[in-house]
Amino acid sequence: MAVRRPKKTFVITAVIVAALAAILVGTSLAGTSVSPDLADTGSSASATPSTHATAEPATAQPAPTSDSAALAVLATLPVKGRAPKTGYDRTESFGSAWQDVDQNGCDTRNDILARDLTVLVIAGDCEVQSGTLVGPFTGRAIDFVRGQATSSLVQIDHLVALSNAWQTGAQQLSQEQRVALANDPLNLLAVDGVTNSRKGDGDAATWLPPLKSYRCTYVARQISVKATYALWVTAAERDAMTRILSDCPDELASTGESAVVTPVEVYFQNCTAAREAGAAPVHSGEPCYGSHLDRDGDGTGCE
Repeated sequence: MAVRRPKKTFVITAVIVAALAAILVGTSLAGTSVSPDLADTGSSASATPSTHATAEPATAQPAPTSDSAALAVLATLPVKGRAPKTGYDRTESFGSAWQDVDQNGCDTRNDILARDLTVLVIAGDCEVQSGTLVGPFTGRAIDFVRGQATSSLVQIDHLVALSNAWQTGAQQLSQEQRVALANDPLNLLAVDGVTNSRKGDGDAATWLPPLKSYRCTYVARQISVKATYALWVTAAERDAMTRILSDCPDELASTGESAVVTPVEVYFQNCTAAREAGAAPVHSGEPCYGSHLDRDGDGTGCE
């Protein structure tokens, strides 16, 4: 399932028809005004439902993307062997889990749970307390209930595992790009914990979802992620993806910029300032982390 970013659309047909009608009857358009009903109503959906549309000026546009056949996108990916795993550390390399990279006030885990679960119960602005997941890897329904003994029944999977990404090009990305990759909804999916544990850091050559009807979507999403973040595939991985997509040649993959906002640089002169801002403790990989805040060098500052 290729992830498609929302695009604004502008309704102009009615204006053109009105103009032609005015010319045909010989009337002047000088006094004609455009009805508010013709205003842009295609902006992204709000988290709070609205009963009417409000005209808004066009401002920042979504990140440019393009949808192409997944097989065609796969053909553009470099094919190389896996790089050594040397230097890989989940927190050091990709930042702590989970961050609020898109700055919407909710961490990434809660964002994905809210996107993928149904029958949601949410505490406060975004903490998902319970819900129902139809596991994409198995097709089975799972009841999610937040709690120390139950939360792990539903996990957030990185479709391209972070260790796999590290060995196929992410070492060459900046820290900010790696944090974006780790938190990009394009690369994230709520799944059942048991099946996710079996997947581990496998790629398409070593692991595929048990639910065969989801494999085309799964592989296309992996291709989308690798294309977006300039990662490569191994020969075995490419062959496995090609084999899966041969049964669904029209499956699409999205390419373009990351769907998440690049983290804003935050600097705290000392731990007092970090605590006053409510940011302490700070962790290596987070925008506000600095070695001057971490005297013992354990990756956690202002403890």
